[in-house]
Amino acid sequence: MGKWSRMAAMAVVLGLYIASPATTRAAELDLGPYIRKDAFTDIKLSPNGDFLAATVQQEDRTSLVVLRRSDNTITGSISLGRHNHVHDFWWVNPERVVFSAAQKLGMLDMPQLTGELFAMNADGSKKENLLGYRVESAGPGTRIQPKKAGFVAGYLVDTLPDDDRNIVVMVRPFADLPYTSAELLDVYTGRRTVLARSPVTEADFVTDAHGVVRFAYGATANNANQLYHRDGEGQEWKLLNDEDVTERVELPLGFSAEQRVAYLSVEQAEGTDAIVALDIGSGQRTELLRDPRVDPEDIVYSRDGKGVPVAAVFWDGKPRIELLQRDHPDGRLLRSLREAFPDDYVQITSVTKDGALALVEVSSDTNPGDFYIFDVPAKKMDYLLSRRDWFDPEQLSSSAPVQIKARDGLLLHGYLTTPKGSTGKQLPLIVHPHGGPYGVRDRWGFDGDVQMLAAAGYAVLQVNFRGSGGYGRAFRQAGAREWGGAMQDDLTDATRWAIQMGFADPRKICIYGASYGAYAALTGVAKEPDLYRCAAGNVGVYDLPMMHARGDTRERRRGRTYLRDWIGEAKDLASASPTNMAGRIRVPVFLAAGGEDERAPVQHTELMERRLKAADVPVEAVYYRTEGHGYYKEENRLDYYTKLLAFFSRHLGGATAK
Repeated sequence: MGKWSRMAAMAVVLGLYIASPATTRAAELDLGPYIRKDAFTDIKLSPNGDFLAATVQQEDRTSLVVLRRSDNTITGSISLGRHNHVHDFWWVNPERVVFSAAQKLGMLDMPQLTGELFAMNADGSKKENLLGYRVESAGPGTRIQPKKAGFVAGYLVDTLPDDDRNIVVMVRPFADLPYTSAELLDVYTGRRTVLARSPVTEADFVTDAHGVVRFAYGATANNANQLYHRDGEGQEWKLLNDEDVTERVELPLGFSAEQRVAYLSVEQAEGTDAIVALDIGSGQRTELLRDPRVDPEDIVYSRDGKGVPVAAVFWDGKPRIELLQRDHPDGRLLRSLREAFPDDYVQITSVTKDGALALVEVSSDTNPGDFYIFDVPAKKMDYLLSRRDWFDPEQLSSSAPVQIKARDGLLLHGYLTTPKGSTGKQLPLIVHPHGGPYGVRDRWGFDGDVQMLAAAGYAVLQVNFRGSGGYGRAFRQAGAREWGGAMQDDLTDATRWAIQMGFADPRKICIYGASYGAYAALTGVAKEPDLYRCAAGNVGVYDLPMMHARGDTRERRRGRTYLRDWIGEAKDLASASPTNMAGRIRVPVFLAAGGEDERAPVQHTELMERRLKAADVPVEAVYYRTEGHGYYKEENRLDYYTKLLAFFSRHLGGATAK
């Protein structure tokens, strides 16, 4: 079956539909392709290759669907209800899949794992809630312990590929700074057996190739990371690293196949993180991989499910894969796949237990993701389906990695997307800072919002300002308590760089972002009133003292520590709040917010709107009262982007929505 016919069949099975390719540049832009959700989020092969499991986004939930690969027939599915999402899933044996749940109240909200683990057979039978706060107790040894012992949350540690009945999970009591345990969980009955107890609060665990719990890592009350190791089952924990002492975080990645070497991700006092090989017997450390500009962010593990690290991905502009073990057969396979798709990012997402079939994802800045079934012995690749097949990559806009020097000499990285078919010079520009902000970064790859703005005729500049993740500990910590300070200066410097390089028309520049990006947009036009023509903020944070009084971040002990250490004390933040800078803003502003937003409560936007109006600043505000941190409903997304494009069109001259 060919690529297009296969996709059509899969689309019908999943109840989806295919739209015509998006218009690239026109006086009016069809928003339909951009607001439509991906056909699926993730997809994985069963161990025998008979089934595919996929997560499918619906309006305000994500469901799990299982299809028989031979005829694309749905054999089983499950949905957990409004605001509940199947977060991740794992095949435990050829018939049974286990999955975790998350809750979020908006499209842009970070999923909050509920600590629940569910299971379902491929035929849709034997659906069970194995672990979590909604499980009904049936006594000791089944599901959770009796309610007098308190509710618990569970998170996968190891699928145990040689055990078809059990997995290893981390179990966490619902308490402030709890001590966790590693436990064996029966995926049919929910019966649990304790394997190890953590030596540090909030610990997670790493097993070796035999499923033995060998590492524990967690954090103390002041958010300092600690790493422990033990030699084997029943052995004592030994402290390997304490961030309070070494001023660095060390995280375990896994073991070599023969178990004599452990791999660690190690922060450095200056510069980027390194991958270090730790000889278990002698304690000797050897640095294996380190890039001068970026951290090793993604680890590629062996296809046999034993958790052996094979390679690391460095997002230095475009992604680059470096092998940890050059003679490993999985490394050679990965290298050959990269050679077949030299301009794309290639990942092996799942494999059959015998290693004969692999599910391969190929993506890029203009490709949301194509999936192929790769017959390893025959070296034959067959197209399966795509995330957003209604887009034609040839009609989309490319994103070029850029480097920008900040005023203090710090090297910044980012991406410049220019409209397809444009000269790339003297363009209307939208500066688009990411949310977060700490530990988050923009990466090279498909971004629907960026493609929509480029299709409307705008160049888009994304900047990984200081505080962003992926560039080392010092770079991230350079953003601490720099809201409105050095982080904002980085965006200003990047905007001026775009003007100096001739990419941007200096008379046609706006700044737009969501969450922290919305804060940066409003702060940008307050601090640089002559640099930008307009600002747009979506689900934004605008009053920093309010963050200590409202929102879900302050509700957790570590969240309160985060607010103090990374943003600042409430009494010191008024001057860095856009709500108190409204009188300095001289350009039009567009605001949008969700009435049920728990991350950036709607009161931020309402106060910002009032302050702007009091200062006689032209402001347009739109509220979606039943939405959260981002908008689920297609009609609300259509309304939001229609109004956003109309706002930019009035001030920059690009396309409006049809």
